[in-house]
Amino acid sequence: MATHDDTLGALTTMSSARLRAEWLRLYKKPAPDLTADLLRRGIAYHLQKKTHGGLSPATVREIERMRRHLASTGEVVTLPTTRIKPGTRLVRDWGGASHHVLVLDSDFLYRDQRYRSLSTIATEITGAKWSGPRFFGLRSSAHA
Repeated sequence: MATHDDTLGALTTMSSARLRAEWLRLYKKPAPDLTADLLRRGIAYHLQKKTHGGLSPATVREIERMRRHLASTGEVVTLPTTRIKPGTRLVRDWGGASHHVLVLDSDFLYRDQRYRSLSTIATEITGAKWSGPRFFGLRSSAHA
């Protein structure tokens, strides 16, 4: 039986019919209607995933967040690489009151309402346009 490395090397010379057979063997379902190049990439990914592991849960969540955003707005927006972990509580004193925001997987909870953006929350608190990460002390003014 061929090793994963042998199969990866052989992918470059496989015909479309052989690639489709390999796809069926690995994925246990017929290959989608893709070009030979994309079939090779899909097979290579599957083999590498079996050997080295797949995407991290954080990467899968980020891809899903981007997919949902694309489906709803038609555009892809990337977030800064520094992410706040879900469960984090952000606190800011403003106008004589303490404001608490709970970080969720894909949005924020403030006063029992969900918000997609910290900036929206900061604007609601202050009545003025603010960078949410800056308002909550996640970025300095030099990075804003």
